[in-house]
Amino acid sequence: MALFQLNVAIPDRPGSLGLLASAIGAAGGDIRALAVVKSEDGKGYDDITVAIPGSDPTDLLNVLGAIGGVEVLSINPL
Repeated sequence: MALFQLNVAIPDRPGSLGLLASAIGAAGGDIRALAVVKSEDGKGYDDITVAIPGSDPTDLLNVLGAIGGVEVLSINPL
């Protein structure tokens, strides 16, 4: 499994983080760490360490991109 650090912005409302976590799991990812960075202007900003099968995060990015209001600000291999 490959590890990636994601910085994401999600809508700051109940259930948004759960939806994001479910989508990561649906893409075959495993959340290894999560840090809530800040909340401002109706958005929550989080750093998430995710383990995925293989070394290509394209499937993960496609799944996250399909969620309304989720923005992947950066992704970096660890």
